[in-house]
Amino acid sequence: MTITADQVRQLREMTGAGMMECKKALSETGGDLNKAIDALRKAGIAKAEKRADRAASQGRIESYVHDSRIGVLVEVNCETDFVARTDDFKTLCKDLAMQVAGAGADYVRREEVPAERIARERAIYVEQVKNEGKPAAIADKIVDGKLNKFYSEVCLLEQPFIKDDKRTIQDLVRDASSKTGENVVVRRFARFRLGAE
Repeated sequence: MTITADQVRQLREMTGAGMMECKKALSETGGDLNKAIDALRKAGIAKAEKRADRAASQGRIESYVHDSRIGVLVEVNCETDFVARTDDFKTLCKDLAMQVAGAGADYVRREEVPAERIARERAIYVEQVKNEGKPAAIADKIVDGKLNKFYSEVCLLEQPFIKDDKRTIQDLVRDASSKTGENVVVRRFARFRLGAE
């Protein structure tokens, strides 16, 4: 199958990937645009995982104030100040600040959740499962499922994105890393609510 320049251009506009990467993805998927997008995303995720150990000491601190009642500061790091100044990176930072304001995470990632809080949540879920009379064989899986749901509520990277709930914040960060070719890290955030302690 012959891949046209228009197909490559369209895929490039949709993904931000390089021309050669787009052409290769289209060739591998028989010209199917959606499959090519998936292939590029998978390749980007693999590359992003390789980049994860590279130092990300540049970036932005983004602020967002919602209705003069909730204020957010979020630090997002990348490897170079060139990337930190791009519109795509600025948009990512703004989206993350809005996410923190709207969804109210407590932690960036699950590794930051204190062990005592996890133990308390697990104990509650174990008790709930017992009270529901679920078989012991599946009780642990149910508890693990409830714990994963808990993480998706309190950990920023695991939350569904407020603008597209089919994607998580981690997906958003991975896509940014794939697009920029750099390690992108959500370092920390602070959320202020009027009148809250």
